Amino acid sequence: MIEIKNVSKWYDQFQVLNDCSTSIQKGEVVVVCGPSGSGKSTLIKTVNALEPFQKGDIVVDGVSLSDPKTNLNKLRSRVGMVFQHFELFPHLSIERNLTLAQIKVLGRTKNEAYKKAMQLLERVGLTAHAHKFPGQLSGGQQQRVAIARALAMDPIAMLFDEPTSALDPEMVGEVLDVMVLLAKEGMTMMCVTHEMGFARSVAHRVIFMDQGKIIEDCAKDEFFEHSEHRSERAQQFLSSIL
Repeated sequence: MIEIKNVSKWYDQFQVLNDCSTSIQKGEVVVVCGPSGSGKSTLIKTVNALEPFQKGDIVVDGVSLSDPKTNLNKLRSRVGMVFQHFELFPHLSIERNLTLAQIKVLGRTKNEAYKKAMQLLERVGLTAHAHKFPGQLSGGQQQRVAIARALAMDPIAMLFDEPTSALDPEMVGEVLDVMVLLAKEGMTMMCVTHEMGFARSVAHRVIFMDQGKIIEDCAKDEFFEHSEHRSERAQQFLSSIL
């Protein structure tokens, strides 16, 4: 579903990604972790071309991002993205947040888009809030709306960039519950997160990054249960957050 091949990226002279390669199969849940500034968020944002890269290639569902003929907007509409700070439209109701792109990008009728929006709000437990505005909801509720909005586009894969790091601790669980449900339904997911409980319960693989490189890329059980086989940097990281 997603193939990252020898991707490198620079901001001026500073290299943020260094020869990163991995692949994610359809229905696989991959958690990307690592210390601050290791390149995790940059890597995930290159997958739907929110961040350009200077070397290598990324292929999503057979479409190469480095091919100048690729319609990046069309690709982005097929890969859902959930950000750290929700990124909802503050001046639109929750219902409008969920229907706007369906109508403008997918060409659905207002009726079709509304029906889909209400189904998804029910799925994330927020039907009663459809006519409210983002500012009237808690952080956890806003993030659940953001997930529903991404799902409204019928994505082939979902990217999560630290979806719980801006939330109060008591709201983290309600967002992770929705993500766990998605994983169990077979959604292809790439998640940048420090929530190791989530990684342990639903991830198939864990990628550990440091200083712009992929240091570890292995099955979840191998990462957590056999940490003596991990790099020293990964062992330090695990001991600091577990």
